[in-house]
Amino acid sequence: MMRLWFAPQTCARVTLTALEEIGEPFETRLIAFMAGDHRKPEFLSVNPAGKVPALETAEGVIVQNGAILTYLAQVYPAAGLLPQPEDAAGRAYMLAELFRCSSDLHPLVTRFVMSSMMSTDAADAPRIRAKAAEGLAMQLAPLEHRLAEQSWMLGEAWSILDAYLAWIWFRVTAAGFEADRYPSMRRHYSAASERPSARAALLREDAANADLKARGLFFTPQQLTND
Repeated sequence: MMRLWFAPQTCARVTLTALEEIGEPFETRLIAFMAGDHRKPEFLSVNPAGKVPALETAEGVIVQNGAILTYLAQVYPAAGLLPQPEDAAGRAYMLAELFRCSSDLHPLVTRFVMSSMMSTDAADAPRIRAKAAEGLAMQLAPLEHRLAEQSWMLGEAWSILDAYLAWIWFRVTAAGFEADRYPSMRRHYSAASERPSARAALLREDAANADLKARGLFFTPQQLTND
């Protein structure tokens, strides 16, 4: 049985959604960042980088969302997480779309939501946040245009890219990013959030949040901003 090391609100939600979409049994292990779980030997033996998600499989541990999602899409093709092109160019296109989320947008999310942690000088935080907002606006504009013309990231069929984009939207809008200029993104987020796998993933997060709250270790995205 696969085991996912995760924390609620983080990008591990995307892998969690993928596992729910697949429908095979899996376990979860909660990482409480405020308790320093990500720096403890138990987790560092799984992922020395101290980051979630980390997925334990029969073939070893896989880290980094892009790698995990690619693995799951290939091992469980019937789940339809990603198209499986037979040609090299088609596979490269799929990777490029995945990297759009993990390499272009995701770092901007971190800088926008956690700008106060990006520098030892607290005075730098507003500038970092403003530049991240500028970058997000540039990166989201073509996606807004794309989603105005089609239902999902890759056309009329859902893929795990839609779960990734929905998590990105959740993080930045919860931290104050202006949503009104992106009606198609808002529609997409609503539709992606209603998918059964997404709802199941959020139920697991709710249970994890309840655990963290009981231990006094829960925080919201708003607590990480400078607003």
